[in-house]
Amino acid sequence: MKPAEVRVIAKNRKARHQYEVLDTYEAGLVLQGTEVKSLRGGKASMGEAFVRLRKGEAFLENCHIPPYDHASHDNHDALAPRKLLLSKRELRKLTASVQQKGLTIVPLQLYFRGAWVKVEIAVARGKKLHDKRESLKKHQAKREIDRARKRR
Repeated sequence: MKPAEVRVIAKNRKARHQYEVLDTYEAGLVLQGTEVKSLRGGKASMGEAFVRLRKGEAFLENCHIPPYDHASHDNHDALAPRKLLLSKRELRKLTASVQQKGLTIVPLQLYFRGAWVKVEIAVARGKKLHDKRESLKKHQAKREIDRARKRR
């Protein structure tokens, strides 16, 4: 059996800059039909999205999925909290890690794996200003090395 094709819908570009990613998880999403149709059109924004744990369940909050253009009056709320589908073991690990000081759960990207909508979430620690500068310097140095190799 071949692996399902992955098509990225939206990325949280700021997440890897502002956080040090420690562990990643793949979670399914509970969505309405109009939300899936809107996502198939490639419309979504994760810039301000975050994950909240409530009563032993995880929810993706502030992820903007615009209303589907061709829907009737039963369209979805664009910023509604959406339940994440994770196993009990994964939820226990996430809960335990968030209770540690300085750790949080951030969504990294929203994508289709085959016909299913998935979200990649990460347990992360916020970077300090000097850490951000250091990672920016490393990134720029790597780009310069790659450019030098290309010119050869």
